[in-house]
Formats: sequence, structure tokens, C-alpha cells
Amino acid sequence: MILISNILICIIAIEHLYFLWMEMFAWETVGKKTFKSLAPELFTPTKVLAANQGLYNGFLAAGLIWTFFIDNIEWKFYISIFFLTCIVIAGIYGGFTASKRIFYVQAVPALIALILIYNL
Repeated sequence: MILISNILICIIAIEHLYFLWMEMFAWETVGKKTFKSLAPELFTPTKVLAANQGLYNGFLAAGLIWTFFIDNIEWKFYISIFFLTCIVIAGIYGGFTASKRIFYVQAVPALIALILIYNL
């Protein structure tokens, strides 16, 4: 069970590193292909906003990656819970405000990881 939760946390961290890259460096190319519901002319004026959002996704990824370097089991548990909960909340909010797909891509994997961690 520990291995499965670690793999899932790693996948979630990689996913958020991808979000960082897309929002900070590929907003006007990959972002347009990903967020088809937005008008194409909105991507250039919102580039700075997307980059800021990407930076936050990078912090979430960094927090999850940090958990792999924590030796103390209790600290590892609580730091994992904190960052996964932040991701769940962001995914729920994004699901309500932007696209239901965000809930499934972001919040559901983090929820599964939380369930796995609590059952260790």
C-alpha cells in the first residue's frame, strides 16, 4: 500500500510540474489546445495570470516531491496530507468554476492518494 501511495503521489507531482510548464512557458501554444473553451484571443493577455497560476502548481509539486526526502514518518504523513488537501481543494474549486474535467484530473487522484495514506 505504501508503494502504491508513493507512486500516486509521484504521478500527481509530475502532473503539477506539467501544469507549471504549460501555464508558465506554453500558455499560448499548448494552453490553447488544452483550454479549447477559451477564446484564442484571450491567451496573450492572460499569459502573466497563467504563469502565476503555473507557479502555484509548481509549489504544489515541490511540496509533494519534498515528502520523498522526509525521513520522519509523522512529518512525511502530515506534509503529504497538507499538499494533497491543497490539490483536492484546488481541483474542487476548478471543477465548479472552470471545467468539471479539472475535478477528475486534479482532485480525484489526490483524493485517492489521501485515502491510501490514511489507510496505511
